[in-house]
Amino acid sequence: MAALLVDWLVATGIAMLLYGSAGYGSNQVALATLGVFFLEVTVLTWLLSASFGQRILRLRVVRMDGRPLGLWRSALRTGLICLVIPAVVIDGQGRGLQDRAVGSMVIRAGAD
Repeated sequence: MAALLVDWLVATGIAMLLYGSAGYGSNQVALATLGVFFLEVTVLTWLLSASFGQRILRLRVVRMDGRPLGLWRSALRTGLICLVIPAVVIDGQGRGLQDRAVGSMVIRAGAD
């Protein structure tokens, strides 16, 4: 959750830089925040196996076999996180629905 909060705050900051004249809480800033969040998390998870917040907390997102997710899995996983509900419904292993849908798991960096 802490990594998600960091990513959301970064996305909000970037959205405010881009559309700050519209005012915090405006539809324009809210959509920009969601868009920046989606792009940031998707691209960084695809390229580095971790979003900005996950890197800070030394977490990685990998497939169940330990390999990187790839672009389409990263995009689908992030899209499901943006819907919120899949991210808060977890299984007995602590994996959210977004991880189960794409066959991924979150691990500590260096734990592979």
